[in-house]
Amino acid sequence: MVPVIALVGRPNVGKSTLFNRLTKSRDALVAEIAGLTRDRKYGEGKVGERPFIVIDTGGISGEEVGIDEAMASQSFQAIQEADIVFFMVDASAGILEGDRMIANYLRKSGKSAYLIANKIDGKNPDVVLVEMYELGMGEPLGIAAAHNRGVSSLIDHVMDELHGVSDEPVAHPENDWHYVWDEGEESPAEEVVHEELDVKGIKIAVVGRPNVGKSTLVNRFLGEDRVVVYDEAGTTRDSIYIPYERHGQDYTLIDTAGVRRRKNISEAAEKFSIIKTLQAIQDCHVCILVLDARTGIVEQDLHMLSFVLNAGRALVIAINKWDGMEADEKQRVKDEIDRRFDFLTFADMHFISALHGTGVGHLYESVDQAYESAMGKWQTNMLTRILEDAVATHQPPMVRNRRPKLRYAHQGGSNPPVLVIHGNLVNDLPDDYKRYLANTFRRVLAIKGTPIRVEFRQGENPFADKQKEVRHRRKSRAEAVVKTANIRQIKLDKYRKARNKP
Repeated sequence: MVPVIALVGRPNVGKSTLFNRLTKSRDALVAEIAGLTRDRKYGEGKVGERPFIVIDTGGISGEEVGIDEAMASQSFQAIQEADIVFFMVDASAGILEGDRMIANYLRKSGKSAYLIANKIDGKNPDVVLVEMYELGMGEPLGIAAAHNRGVSSLIDHVMDELHGVSDEPVAHPENDWHYVWDEGEESPAEEVVHEELDVKGIKIAVVGRPNVGKSTLVNRFLGEDRVVVYDEAGTTRDSIYIPYERHGQDYTLIDTAGVRRRKNISEAAEKFSIIKTLQAIQDCHVCILVLDARTGIVEQDLHMLSFVLNAGRALVIAINKWDGMEADEKQRVKDEIDRRFDFLTFADMHFISALHGTGVGHLYESVDQAYESAMGKWQTNMLTRILEDAVATHQPPMVRNRRPKLRYAHQGGSNPPVLVIHGNLVNDLPDDYKRYLANTFRRVLAIKGTPIRVEFRQGENPFADKQKEVRHRRKSRAEAVVKTANIRQIKLDKYRKARNKP
């Protein structure tokens, strides 16, 4: 079994920093803001041939109210899931009441816990660590996660106790607080090898504006309170990847932070949250765009939709909070959707209630269909026959008194599907004819739920250089004729002028 390590402690003690060190990644957002981490975030690492899983959690202060209470609940769930708990305290702040509360909880839980004193750099460890013994958690281990000191020794110590002492112990010079690495020297913590999470199956990104019900929908999909849900905009601050299985099919849900208009963003943490959301859209297979039926469609919804379509991702639209609305309000929303989304003929729309589960199950049907269309493979001869039938039904318009010839088509990529058409004068085809070809391919191939891209490649003329040379000779010959004619005319004018003299 791969051991699971939960990082717990008060807010802003360095849990996310240690998470990034252990996984050798930048997956967890780090900033000097208490309560930045809210959901459980999982990562994987390896020491030699010994893998482990790390859970980053939100801070526990013992005085949680509102959203902090939901965050603390996530942390306690992580403790229950973990085999080992890293109880982190801030060595620079000393022991506070919140630390004592967490220590009491861990002692009662019976979990294997290690007391980690972070931010010990610049201090005398012998003096600082003495105070930590009053928590009754055994011998404290001092590290400086921000400077990557003591991290390798920490994880080696834990893994050795778990699996047995390695035959080849590794010396870690960072244990000596006076040791300074030379520029360019490899950090000892490079021994901790980061591995990507086992992201399998269909990756589904749940995106939308803040407070439209994305996290509620994710929890409804999973059937548990996996992410923090609270009636406050900006509850989710990071992109959370959650692998799971349903009816034998692997999925990975990505809960993302809400994206607001740029003028409303002031905190640096929110800017990084939005970057993580946009990266999740690029990384996923299918996007579920969640809209709020109570507020209707706003400009920010259209901006999010534009980014998804430009990224070429398959799309499913979920209009949330549909329950409890009056009939005339529902009709008003439907009319607005028909008016503003008239170009989204390929995307399925579902009217759901993430809170009560109404209509959520039908989203899987659209997600599976959109994924199959986005990742579909088609043979060249099939695409060429479809192209020939489309041209026979409606020929391309004339271009400079010549009709373009569309010779054959083949597939150029997936997610989104890319169809490449070769021929002559294809770069001069009008846009409406290009849309006609794209719609024909979509209809015949039954592509649904994903945009398709049709690229045109114009064949090169093998006689282009020769024709250019012929044109050049003709032009030179014409210029020579004109020049000769001009010379003759000048001589004739001189002759006539000489004859007319008295």
